[in-house]
Amino acid sequence: MFEIFKSKSAVKFMEWRRVAIAFSALMIIASIAFIGVNKLNLGLDFTGGTVIEVGYSDEANLKEIRTLLKTNGFEDAIVQSFGSTRDVLVRLTPRNDVKAETIGSQVLSLLSDNTTQKVEMRRIEFVGPKVGDELAEKGGLAMLAALICIMIYVSMRFEWRFALGAVVALAHDVLLTIGLFALLQIEFDLTVLAAILAVIGYSLNDTIVVSDRIRENFRKLRSGTPSEIINISLTQTMSRTLITSMTTIIVLLALFFKGGALIHGFATALLFGVFVGTYSSIYVASAVALALGITKEDLMPVEVEKEGEDQDAMSL
Repeated sequence: MFEIFKSKSAVKFMEWRRVAIAFSALMIIASIAFIGVNKLNLGLDFTGGTVIEVGYSDEANLKEIRTLLKTNGFEDAIVQSFGSTRDVLVRLTPRNDVKAETIGSQVLSLLSDNTTQKVEMRRIEFVGPKVGDELAEKGGLAMLAALICIMIYVSMRFEWRFALGAVVALAHDVLLTIGLFALLQIEFDLTVLAAILAVIGYSLNDTIVVSDRIRENFRKLRSGTPSEIINISLTQTMSRTLITSMTTIIVLLALFFKGGALIHGFATALLFGVFVGTYSSIYVASAVALALGITKEDLMPVEVEKEGEDQDAMSL
């Protein structure tokens, strides 16, 4: 009776799995199209360029600084607050045959001559295009290595169907997050790459919790189809998933609205990643495992024959 009650009271997630998979497939196709057509708005970490940090004696007007640089030959300049309203960060794309020190002097002179405030140079850095290419390549390899290691770990801990479902869910989350940045043309830099790796970790943690409960219920419940057992498992873990997601979202909202421009992309990637990660743990990882034909027999522990057991049986 107890098992029947649990089956009836469970939310029927898997009844919507075909709709969810079709929706995810469309979103993945759209993300790939955005990445191919719009391209990513790569930051200076990947494209190379010059970073100039200047300090004002009083609050700096970013809008005026952007207009000033744009009208004086620096149309590509990205101007942001850095730390406080007095500190300004200027990012410029590479310029042929012009040294970073020369560009820094030109920008400093331009800013100083058009304000009554005292403007001082804090730092100037140059990132070459070759370094940017290496960072992009190593970043992509880092994500690929993370997915491979995750698949090996999950297949050893659970079962290969769960491992494949987990990797498909993680690839789903990564593609949708990158597609969002391509659609909105938000700058994609190393902080965003770090956020995507964090999304992989968050989504994996949620997927492992769900997979662990599914395995437990497959072994414990005597009746019920695989779809019903997965529904029961997802329902049992739903409160934990919602609490974890909501507490994480509260922190990320604070970073998004109060963290400043430098971590805006980081917070955006994590916020979106938490939503798609929670969704994929339910409707992608579990649905893939179910589609691959997961059964009770696949998750039963292997019985280890004790040494001398055959001899004892023969003597009886």
